[in-house]
Amino acid sequence: MSASHRTTSARPGPPKDRPPAPAPPPPPSWQRWVVPIGVSIAFAAVLFFNPFTKKTSAQNFSYTAFVNEVTTDKVSTATINSTGSVSGRLRGGAAYKSQIPTALNDDALSALLVRHKVEVRGTNPGKSSVLTVLLSFLPLLLIIGVFVWLGRRGGTQLGGIMGVGRSKAKVYAEDRPSTQFGDIAGYEGSKAEVMEVVDFLKHPKRYAHAGAVGPKGVLMVGPPGTGKTLLARAVAGEAGVPFFALSGSSFVEMFVGVGASRVRDLFSEARKRAPAIIFIDEIDAIGGRRGPGGFGSNDEREQTLNQLLSDMDGFEPGARVVVMAATNRAEILDAALLRPGRFDRTVEIPLPNRRERTAILAVHGKGKTLDPGVDLDAVSRGTPGFSGADLANLVNEAAINAVRDGRHVLGAVDFDAARDRLLIGRRDASNALLPEEKHAVAVHEAGHALVAVLSEHADPVAKVTILPRGAALGVTEQLPETERHLYPESHLTDSLAVRLGGRAAEIVVLSEPSTGASNDLLTATELATQMVREWGFSTTIGPISYGPEGPTRDNPFAGRPYAEETQRSIDQEVARLLREAEATATNLIRENRDSLHQIIDLLLERETIDGKDLAAIVGVAEHEDDNAQPRSPRAAAMADTPAERGGTV
Repeated sequence: MSASHRTTSARPGPPKDRPPAPAPPPPPSWQRWVVPIGVSIAFAAVLFFNPFTKKTSAQNFSYTAFVNEVTTDKVSTATINSTGSVSGRLRGGAAYKSQIPTALNDDALSALLVRHKVEVRGTNPGKSSVLTVLLSFLPLLLIIGVFVWLGRRGGTQLGGIMGVGRSKAKVYAEDRPSTQFGDIAGYEGSKAEVMEVVDFLKHPKRYAHAGAVGPKGVLMVGPPGTGKTLLARAVAGEAGVPFFALSGSSFVEMFVGVGASRVRDLFSEARKRAPAIIFIDEIDAIGGRRGPGGFGSNDEREQTLNQLLSDMDGFEPGARVVVMAATNRAEILDAALLRPGRFDRTVEIPLPNRRERTAILAVHGKGKTLDPGVDLDAVSRGTPGFSGADLANLVNEAAINAVRDGRHVLGAVDFDAARDRLLIGRRDASNALLPEEKHAVAVHEAGHALVAVLSEHADPVAKVTILPRGAALGVTEQLPETERHLYPESHLTDSLAVRLGGRAAEIVVLSEPSTGASNDLLTATELATQMVREWGFSTTIGPISYGPEGPTRDNPFAGRPYAEETQRSIDQEVARLLREAEATATNLIRENRDSLHQIIDLLLERETIDGKDLAAIVGVAEHEDDNAQPRSPRAAAMADTPAERGGTV
């Protein structure tokens, strides 16, 4: 989207305007383990070093030895329990223990103990001290305490078993994102539609007075990188209501019913804080079509979608909860999700036009030092089909290129290098060409350039290079004068001739073609097939559109949607268009062979030439730059194909 987060530098102000002191940093993560480790150490100390449980070592006598000790008057006391265990002390104070074989029923033992004046006692082993009972339960109490502490400390950090059905939405209430609508360049209409939702939540009485009912859902649709999520962040920054943000994949789990539970929890929290906004990014993760080609009837995602549909209908029309969603795959969404009463409004977020690209470049250029010679309007003209994310990447690559050269000021050469890096690839100095290969590449690119200059309806040539970049050994770059909504047949026919101009030049100059035209043939065949099969540019086939071959949205299992005889006619017409385009390119090259050789020589000398050099050689007026016009997404995608930028070797 033609939008960006505006970065501003802080300026010193008077003391009263200074921001409050920053909050202290959060405690280090190691502190959360202090309590469990300390309790474990204390438990070990009590268990192993408790003075109450510490026992002195005692001599262990056999029954015979015990009787001998009694007979020799060495035993002072004897304590006997019901299990036959005896313990006590000797005359010298030492402790002893022994085991009396109660099965022998030794009646003489009692008389022996009395005769030698041994103090005899009895005890019941079933009675335990309070300390012994506490020590036996201490490990269990310790484990329970640690789990309770972790539960209070980390919420759902115990593995998510009890909180698996809770919503994972991030709530922006007082602490909202700093992005505002003023930070987004272009798309005033789209911003106005989204802003109406915010205004409805802020001032519901104004709409109710006119009998208007606010939308329940707003779906933002557009190609990747156009700024749909950024627009939602701006809504969160502008709205004075709670904002729940999460991704569609947050609902998907391996457990059946978890996604539906999270949907219920999300809407329950939103209704408690109403008025509120729920934003679901990449809603196609859960909102795909059901039925043939979609999710199975027992699939977890289908249950999640059913719950989402139910909650969006709701039984409380005055709840004032608006659902915003974003996707770049609107064609796969379920029809029940798109009907009025759920997503009432669809906001298209197309690729930016030239004026909007200039504004986006200016936003991303803030905080960077630009050379006075940098013309952002010229840079935007050289980036047709770029999204807001692409433009942000372009500015960043230009900054990296400047740093690589030891500069901090971004110049026009940095933007040119960044654009070539993104469109063509990295300049590979190790990929050196042999002399005959370099000459063949120059012939090929000169053919593209000459046919483009001489074709009345072709886009003007911006640059021709024979320096290898990425997978291309050479590039002829064309830039459209205006950003079109429609492409006439004459423009497409000339485009076919330009794409086959490199191969035609090889045949004329080198007497044989090479494998360098493989990409040209591929893109030319694709374009000719669309002209015949979809756009009706064939008198033989007639004004009939057979649509794209293979599965379609309505019939995902469909194969070729026409008969074999029709396919044969389509193939013949495609071949005819390509042969006519090659013949046109060959005739132009033969009629202007002197100009072709001049372009070849200049390419071998400089390795890179621009449109002014070509105009001087061919003797035609250079194309003037017109004001950029908005472009449809389909036309943008067509103009952004590699072959539309120029043939590659």
